[in-house]
Amino acid sequence: MKDIMIATSNKGKVREYKSLLEPLGYTVHDLSELDPIEIDENGSTFQENALIKAKSIKDKCNMIVIADDSGLEIDALNKEPGIHSARYLEGHDYSYKNKVLLERMKGKTDRSARFVCAIALCDETGDHLFTGVMEGKINDQAAGDNGFGYDPIFLVEQFGKTSAQLTMEQKNSVSHRGIATRELLAYLKGEK
Repeated sequence: MKDIMIATSNKGKVREYKSLLEPLGYTVHDLSELDPIEIDENGSTFQENALIKAKSIKDKCNMIVIADDSGLEIDALNKEPGIHSARYLEGHDYSYKNKVLLERMKGKTDRSARFVCAIALCDETGDHLFTGVMEGKINDQAAGDNGFGYDPIFLVEQFGKTSAQLTMEQKNSVSHRGIATRELLAYLKGEK
């Protein structure tokens, strides 16, 4: 078993990474195992923010570090919440954030949106980036409880369901994080 530190304390993300990495022989650790670390995510892209996080955590632990930055871009809202997805309407839970976004989308004909995930990996060979995108639309209402964050309002058209209504297997097959993670895994297996 190889140790990998996932630079997050988001339990939803940790669950997803475990489901993808543990079958390949990795022991997944998360930030709850380290002393609290303040990281200033001041990048202007998902990729920059992922690298900032990974490098900051790599300085604190002696293992491979994976950090991601991901978020929702809604075309009709000038790609909001974008790189500010986690901090959007800070202090409120995602149920409230989703309600606000649905309200802002009322009357909009262009409902196209995407989830973007940039994964940075810092290991003994250096820094590596992997990006995945999942295209979809903003649903007209929140639905499902299998996901987290903005999943309940994001319609995955090929399944005709929101991301929060998909099984973990379905979600991993098409999700932004699943796509980026497959690129990451190809690297970890020496296939890239």
